[in-house]
Amino acid sequence: MRTLRRSQVSQDAASSEAVEDQHRQTHRSLFGEILDWMLVPLLLLWPLSIAVTYVVAKSIANEPFDHALEDKLNVIAQQVKQQGNSVVTRLNGPARDILHADNVDNIYYQIRNHRGNLVEGEAEIPSPREDEDIPPPWTTRFRYDFVRNAEVRIAYVYIDLNKTRPEIQFSHESKLALIQVAETLEKRSQLSNQIIKGVLVPQFIILPIALLLVWFALTRGLRPLAELQERINQRRSDDLSPIDSGHVPEEILPLVGSLNHMLDRLSQSIQTQKRFIADAAHQMKTPLAGMRMQSELALRQQEREEIQKSLEQLAKSSASATRLVNQLLALARAENQTPDTRPMETLDLTELARDAMQDWIPMSFNHRIDLGFEATEAAVPVRGDRILLRELLNNLIDNALNYTPADGHATVRVYADEERQLAFLEVEDTGPGIASSEHAHIFDRFYRILGSNVEGSGLGLAIVREIAQQHEADIAILDNPRCAGQKMPGCLMRITLRLDAACELPIREEEA
Repeated sequence: MRTLRRSQVSQDAASSEAVEDQHRQTHRSLFGEILDWMLVPLLLLWPLSIAVTYVVAKSIANEPFDHALEDKLNVIAQQVKQQGNSVVTRLNGPARDILHADNVDNIYYQIRNHRGNLVEGEAEIPSPREDEDIPPPWTTRFRYDFVRNAEVRIAYVYIDLNKTRPEIQFSHESKLALIQVAETLEKRSQLSNQIIKGVLVPQFIILPIALLLVWFALTRGLRPLAELQERINQRRSDDLSPIDSGHVPEEILPLVGSLNHMLDRLSQSIQTQKRFIADAAHQMKTPLAGMRMQSELALRQQEREEIQKSLEQLAKSSASATRLVNQLLALARAENQTPDTRPMETLDLTELARDAMQDWIPMSFNHRIDLGFEATEAAVPVRGDRILLRELLNNLIDNALNYTPADGHATVRVYADEERQLAFLEVEDTGPGIASSEHAHIFDRFYRILGSNVEGSGLGLAIVREIAQQHEADIAILDNPRCAGQKMPGCLMRITLRLDAACELPIREEEA
C-alpha cells in the first residue's frame, strides 16, 4: 500500500512539473526575449572585438619597430665590403651603439659570406630555411624565429659583393652575403599591451552603461503595453466600447484594432443573444399562459366533456410550446456553429431531401395536400452539415404545407448545374405566395405576415437563413411558375449551394 502511495505521489509531482513546464513554454516574456536578442549578440561580439583589437594592436606595434629594425639592417649592410677573397666590416663605435640603443630589447646581428661562413656577429641566429626563395639583393625580408630560446623578429637582406649598388636581378655568378638583425619582442609586447589597454578599458566602462541603456530603453519602449493593460483592467466588465488608440504606438495599433474588432463582434453577439432571449421569453408567454389558463379551467370543470375540451386545448398549447422550444434550440444551434466545430461532410442532396420528405407524408395526408418529389437519377454531392441541412429542408416543407390550401400541391425538387458547379434545392407550393414587399422581413425572427391565419412562431425562415449562411448558400423567393394565371401565385423557395463534384459519394445500397 505504501508503494502505491509513493508511486501516486511521484506521478502527481511529475504531472505538476509537466504543467509548470508547459506554463513556462506557453508564457514567454516579451521583455526578456527582446533583451536576449539584443544582449546575446552584444556579449558574443565583445570577445570577437577583443580578438580583433589584439590582432590590430600587434600589427600597429610591429610596423614602427620593423622600420627601425630595417634601418639598423641597412646601417650594417652598408658597412660590409669585400677585400680580396674575404668579407670585412667597418662597423665603428657609433654604428654599434645604434644596434644597442634600446635598453629593453636585445639586438643581435650576424654577417655571413657567400659561402655561408660566419664573418661577424651572433652565431646562434638561424639562417633562412632552405625551402624559402632567395629574395633579390638589397630586398629586406622579415620573419619570426628563436635565438637563445627567446622569440625574436629577424630582418635579413642579401647583398651582392660584386656590385657596388643595389640590383634587383642577379646571376649564378653573384656572391651573396647574408646580413641579419634580430630583435627580441619585449618592447613590441609592451606597446601592443598599451594599445589593447587603451581600447579595452573604455569598453569595460561602456559595456555596463550600454546594458543599462538597453534595459532603460526596453522598459520605456514597453511602457505603452503596460499602460494599455492598465486601461483595459480598469474597464467595467460590461464595457465593450472600442479601446482608445490615441496614445498607442504605431506597432501596437494592429493589436488594438484587432481587439476593437473582437469587442465589436462580441457586442453584436451579446446584443443578439439579449434580443433573442427577450423575444423568446415574450413568445413563450402566450403558450405558457394558455396552458395555465386551460389547466385552471379544467380543475374548475365538473362535467367530463368540458374537462376533455380543456385537456385537448392544453395539449394543443403544449405542442405549440414544444415546437417553439425546438425551433429556438435549432436556431441557437445554427448560430453557434463555427467553421472549426461544424461537422461538414460530403453528402448526397437528393438522398437527404428524399429522406426528409418522407417524414412529412403523414402531415400532407392530414392536410389533403399532394406532396411530391422530383430529382435526377444522378447523385448531387454537396459539402455540408447533414443535421442542419435537414433542419433547413424541414422548415421549408413545413411552411409549404401550412400555407398551401387543401387539395393543393407541394413539391420538393433537387437538381444540379454541372457547368456552373451549382446544386439547387427547391420547395414549391400552390399557396398565396409572398409579396415582394415582404421579402426583406420574412427572414427576421418572430416575423409573421399580416393577415395569415396559419399558426406558427415566425422562426422557420430565420432558421433557414442562418443555416444557408453557414453553408454560404443563396436563398431566392420566387412565384411558382406552375401557378401562372391562377388565383394564388404560389411560392418557390430556391436554395443554391456549391456542387462538390470532385468528391465521390459512397454507393447507395439500392444502386449496389
